[in-house]
Amino acid sequence: MVDYQSRDTRIDGDGEAASDEQSPDQDDGGESDHDAGERAQQPESHEERAHDHGTSDERAHDHGAHEEHGHEHHAHDKTELGVGVVTITSTRSLDDDPSGDAIEEILESPGNTIVTRELVRDSRDVIQSTVDNLVQRDDVDLVVTTGGTGVSPDDVTVEAVRPLFEKDLPGFGEVFRAESYDEIGTKVVGTRATAGIANGVPVFVLPGSKNAVTLATAEIILPEAGHLAGLATRDRNEDEE
Repeated sequence: MVDYQSRDTRIDGDGEAASDEQSPDQDDGGESDHDAGERAQQPESHEERAHDHGTSDERAHDHGAHEEHGHEHHAHDKTELGVGVVTITSTRSLDDDPSGDAIEEILESPGNTIVTRELVRDSRDVIQSTVDNLVQRDDVDLVVTTGGTGVSPDDVTVEAVRPLFEKDLPGFGEVFRAESYDEIGTKVVGTRATAGIANGVPVFVLPGSKNAVTLATAEIILPEAGHLAGLATRDRNEDEE
């Protein structure tokens, strides 16, 4: 049985507001139509106009502050990622790895680099060692594993990888299972897909199904990986600067 396969894939080189009108039959005890008409004809005071102007300025200031905060929040995003892909299986090879292929195809397209593809058997020690080695590499900003997240005795990927996390990302599993429910229904309770930060590197632990991998990678990981990778290493990058 082959315990481990690795393929280094690096390539060197350069609306309108809702109406507050009451129904004609409703009596709220307020002013008459005549009183309202007289009040409507009175010119708006200077103070009232100034107050309205000030309110408008405050709204513009708040909007600008919100935009500025948004830019700052994403200032550390990484736009290009080095990705390590790990397939956990005792029956396939790197030449027959549709889930790993799907991860590579989705993540490589925006300009990221798949620096390595690795395939290991269902062994807790081997899985943990492989992922730990990847998150220590300077050229790896993101790790995605596929396989071993079910409930059978040999599904040990979660148990192998979770001890490496210094921070859990529970929102990933929650969103993934919610999205998967539309496709597989209540069978979603059988997946333990998870994610976390290990040595400043986001690590996503996905099921072995190609459909599940495609959903998770395209809809969740791809939009968020650069942001997470940047935040997880923000202090480290600031020290280097």
